Amino acid sequence: MPVFRLTQELVFPPPCLAISEGLLAVGGDLSPERLLLAYRSGIFPWYNEGEPILWWSPDPRLVLLPGEFRVSRRLARKLRQEPFRITMDTAFRAVIETCATVSRKGQAGTWILPEMVEAYIRLHEIGYAHSVECWQDGRLAGGMYGVSLGRCFFGESMFHVVTDASKAALAALVDRAKQWQFTMIDCQVPNLHLIRLGAREMPRAQFLELLERSLDAPDRRGKWRV
Repeated sequence: MPVFRLTQELVFPPPCLAISEGLLAVGGDLSPERLLLAYRSGIFPWYNEGEPILWWSPDPRLVLLPGEFRVSRRLARKLRQEPFRITMDTAFRAVIETCATVSRKGQAGTWILPEMVEAYIRLHEIGYAHSVECWQDGRLAGGMYGVSLGRCFFGESMFHVVTDASKAALAALVDRAKQWQFTMIDCQVPNLHLIRLGAREMPRAQFLELLERSLDAPDRRGKWRV
């Protein structure tokens, strides 16, 4: 199966044509129009420094259905104590830049390159990209960001510098997803940490069907607030 090379035309090949690892296409740009088309098509960008832009649609897909989110008794007890202050869309740049620079066990470097940071900040400025911030003693303890379309939230990255802060941010996002009757939070690729929190692998065809239904609803565009 070939990997497609994108041109200036705003179009993607069908996700089912991705190679076995999930790579579908190379090239193009990170304009808001192309990024939004990619997410609506079940595709996302993911590449390293020195590489061209790579576009992926993995099979299976890791998905968290809001009703299947689960936390341990210890974490639930901690969250009831409200050790963090949660906000939304108040420090998007700080969240994405920290996701790009925070040290992660077993990972060298980052795929959140400067051009990716600026691309998602543009999406945030026009109301499609959102962040959840978790604060403790006035400093950013953890958070996450992603893109929202219809009744789907496409999670991009999360971080913590205080234990359980990223889980608290995710719990706040799940609560909001339930309030707005979101069908899913896309987690993209297998991640043991998220699987422990209730995420599960879903065949790409099933994911794309669920995505199509999710996009029938209006976008929750604009600033989000707790």
